[in-house]
Amino acid sequence: MRDIEDLIKNNKKYNDVVVQQQLKSKKNIVAYVTINNKPRVLKWFVPGLKKQMKNEYNIINKGSSKLNIPIIHEIDEKNNVLIMNYIIGENLCDIINNKKVTISEKQRLTILLAQWFFDFHNYFKIKEEFLIHGDPTLRNFIFTDRIWGFDFEETRVGKPVEDISGMCASILTTEPMFNNEKFHLCKKFIEEYLNLAPGRINDINTEISYSLLQKIQWRPNDEEILRKFSKLIRKKGIKGF
Repeated sequence: MRDIEDLIKNNKKYNDVVVQQQLKSKKNIVAYVTINNKPRVLKWFVPGLKKQMKNEYNIINKGSSKLNIPIIHEIDEKNNVLIMNYIIGENLCDIINNKKVTISEKQRLTILLAQWFFDFHNYFKIKEEFLIHGDPTLRNFIFTDRIWGFDFEETRVGKPVEDISGMCASILTTEPMFNNEKFHLCKKFIEEYLNLAPGRINDINTEISYSLLQKIQWRPNDEEILRKFSKLIRKKGIKGF
């Protein structure tokens, strides 16, 4: 398995990189580093994901001046590396699942999150075609005094409902899973997005149901509960909880 130290040791241009913290990533190696004492995020893509690296670069390069997304400092196509600015904040997943955070604050953050998706979808809309984030999980968002989005390697043409349903699935399946508070936050999130973009998303219950089933490949130990709630949401809808 690759280690970020291999990149640093084997490439002279990265000799000044000091790893501060390795960050969670399913596919690639991502770390908070300092380069010449400046805080940065280094994302080292696996060799087979060069296309995804260029995709992420293009999205960030185009959108960072208008949207709450990071800034690219460098793309290294030879080594499959992106270097971005480091944003100091708290991961949205940790906030939403923190028992000490009030429900009103969590509700406020889901409203801001809906606004982030609305802005993203609008900015990358071409005629009737939308680009979607493609990997809408709580872990891909940070809160400072605003919501920041990250990880655009899976951004593609799609339906906004895919992002909204995927985020609902993420909210519902982070611990504690499927409790009343989580359903309340999902309903608030959907409601706010629809307030901003009336009629833009359809079949939300079917899409959430499908998004839950998609998670089984990453979480086989949770297959039973994921299938259970996928079926329930498809049957009675998110408003039925």
